Amino acid sequence: MHFVRFAWRARKRRRRIEFENSCIGARKTPSVSGDARHLEDRPTSDSRPTIRTTMTVIAILNRDLTTMVTLAANAARLSQSARIYRGSILEVRVKFLSRLTSASSTISRGGALPVSNQIYRRNMSEKVHVLAKQGFGTGTNELYDRARPSYQANAIAHLRQSVRASPPLNVVELGAGTGIFTRALLAHPDWAESIKELRAVEPSEGMRDVFTKTVSDPRVSVREGTFDTTGIEDGWADLVVIAQAFHWCPDYDKAVSEFARILKPEGIVAFIWNLEDRNRAAWVAQLRDRIERHESGTPQFRLGLWRATFSTPSYLANFEPQEENVWDYVLHGTRDIVVNRACSKSYIAVLNPEEKQKVIEDIDAILQRKEGLVWIDEAQGIFEYPYQTFLVIAKKK
Repeated sequence: MHFVRFAWRARKRRRRIEFENSCIGARKTPSVSGDARHLEDRPTSDSRPTIRTTMTVIAILNRDLTTMVTLAANAARLSQSARIYRGSILEVRVKFLSRLTSASSTISRGGALPVSNQIYRRNMSEKVHVLAKQGFGTGTNELYDRARPSYQANAIAHLRQSVRASPPLNVVELGAGTGIFTRALLAHPDWAESIKELRAVEPSEGMRDVFTKTVSDPRVSVREGTFDTTGIEDGWADLVVIAQAFHWCPDYDKAVSEFARILKPEGIVAFIWNLEDRNRAAWVAQLRDRIERHESGTPQFRLGLWRATFSTPSYLANFEPQEENVWDYVLHGTRDIVVNRACSKSYIAVLNPEEKQKVIEDIDAILQRKEGLVWIDEAQGIFEYPYQTFLVIAKKK
C-alpha cells in the first residue's frame, strides 16, 4: 500500500514538472532591459513555480549565427541552475533559441532601444574587427598616413561624373581613416568647388586624431561612427563614399540599410580600393605572398567577401545593380616605400618585433632578386610599383 502511494505521488510530481517545463515557452516572454545589457524571462504572477533566467549581454548583439549559438548555450547553462518553488532543479532546454534570436535582432537594430552613452561607446567598439582595432590603433596611424598611396585622379573624376545630383553636394565618407581619400577629393578640380559639406565618420580615435591634423577645410568635420551607425540624419547625403575600408564591414545588410537611410532619393554609394597588382611584376606577387600569410583569416579586400553586399535584401530593395571600374597604373617605388607600406598593413602592424623584422628581411631579399622589377631611376633606387584602383558605384533606386 505504501509503495502504491509513493509511486502515485512520484508520478504526480513528474507530471507536474513536465507540464511546467512545457509551459515555459508559452508563459515566459523574453524582455529587453532599457540599457540593453540583459535578456530575461519575466516570471508569471500565478502560484505555479516560476523560473528566472538572466543573461548578461556584453554588447549590442548582431545576427551572426555563431553569436546566437553561444548566447543560447550560455542561457541554457544559467537555466539549468535555476531552482523552482520546492527547491528542485528545473532543466530548461534551449527551445527558446528562436525567441532569443528575435530579441537579439531587436537589440542589434540600434536606435530602437534607449542605451546609455557608455553602453553605446562599448558597442561601437564591438562593431570594429579586433585586428583592425589593434592594427590601426593609436601609434600606428602616422605610418599609415605616410606610407599608403593616394587615389588616382581619373578614378576621382569618374566618381564625380557618377553623382546624379547637382552641386553643392553633401558628402559622407565612412571609414575615413587619416584623411588620405578626403584630401585627394578636396584637391581634385572636379570636386574642389562642388562640395557643400563633407562629414567624415571613423571609429578609430587614433585615425581621427591624424585626420584632424592633416585635413584643413571649413567644410569638413569628423566624428566617431561605423558603417551601420553613422549619426547622419535621414536623407542628407548626395554621396556616401568608402575608401579602403568596406571589406572590414561586419554586417553588409545593416550597412546598406544605413546607406539607404542617409542618402537622398538619387544618391549614390561609392566603394574604392587601391591594391598592389601581383599580375604585372613577379616581385609584387612574391611580396604579397610573403605578407599575406599573416592575414589570420581577416576579411581582406582581395578575398571578395564584400561582394555579398550586392545580394543582401537591403541592397536589392534600395539600389540598382552595381557598376564596377578598374584602373591599372604604376607608382614610384623605393625600398623604404615598399617596406613601410607593408608594415602599415594591420596584420603586419600587430606582429611582435622579431616577426616584423623577419618580414622586413624577407622583403629586402625579394627586392634584391629584382624579378620583374622595372627601374625608373636606378641611381636613385626608384622603380615601378604596379597598382590597381577598383571603384564600385551603387545608385539608389
